[in-house]
Amino acid sequence: MGNAMVQHLIKAWYEVRVWNRTKGKLANLIELWAIESQSIAELTQDSDIIFSIIGDPKNVEEMYFWENGILNNLSPGKILVDMTTTKPSLAKQIYITSQSIWVSSLDAPVSGGDVGAQNGTLSIMVGGDLDTFTNLSPLFGLMGKTITYTGESGTGQHTKMANQISIAWNTIALCESLIYAEKAGLDMQKTIEVVSGWAAGSWGWNNLAPRIHTWELGTCFFVKHFVKDMRIALEECQNMNIALPWLALVHQLYTALVAQWDENLWTQALIKVLKKMNNM
Repeated sequence: MGNAMVQHLIKAWYEVRVWNRTKGKLANLIELWAIESQSIAELTQDSDIIFSIIGDPKNVEEMYFWENGILNNLSPGKILVDMTTTKPSLAKQIYITSQSIWVSSLDAPVSGGDVGAQNGTLSIMVGGDLDTFTNLSPLFGLMGKTITYTGESGTGQHTKMANQISIAWNTIALCESLIYAEKAGLDMQKTIEVVSGWAAGSWGWNNLAPRIHTWELGTCFFVKHFVKDMRIALEECQNMNIALPWLALVHQLYTALVAQWDENLWTQALIKVLKKMNNM
């Protein structure tokens, strides 16, 4: 997703420097005239605004706090924007540290999958100082369609958790509906068209149901990242002393998917687990 998001900035004629732990992933961006930095420290020192979108909270913590990382190579007045889906507490930690060195920080997780990143139609949920959000709104507008300021630092991540909890339930409901329709002998394409236009219609029915029907399980959003998101949400539930049993159930099913198949499948591959449970 990050690769596609960067392309929108480059095509808008911004000077963009890029760095990735896996250099081969930058080839297409360099062809588009992005400047490759040799280290995260070099990129941080040479850039005014630093966007990051990484794998998980551990990677974010390392990238920001290690000796040669982002926070130890900043000068006052720069802006940090972490677009990784990560822990709200980590977003606050980055914000507090940034403030102490006169740097601004936003947490800005995204939703919309690979299609949203490619089309520049992501939903972006932004926590942090309002004036920093306002200054960066034109850049967010290049990457997303729905840009929302959610409040103080960490609220962007909390909003993303609410989104992921809903997606978790919607995905299992979608898969179960398709299994029912298939077992009942319905015309699957017609069923998808009908239900998509009724009260149960959703982003999942419009985007994931056709992919499930054609057994296209290799595009959208990695299972490993979704499992990580649900794990963060469950940890936050424990911190707030609330119970969300359906979230726990879907997390277990996706954990089974990782154990039995592959964490690099995409979220709609949950159909594999449910079909196996029903001997299909």
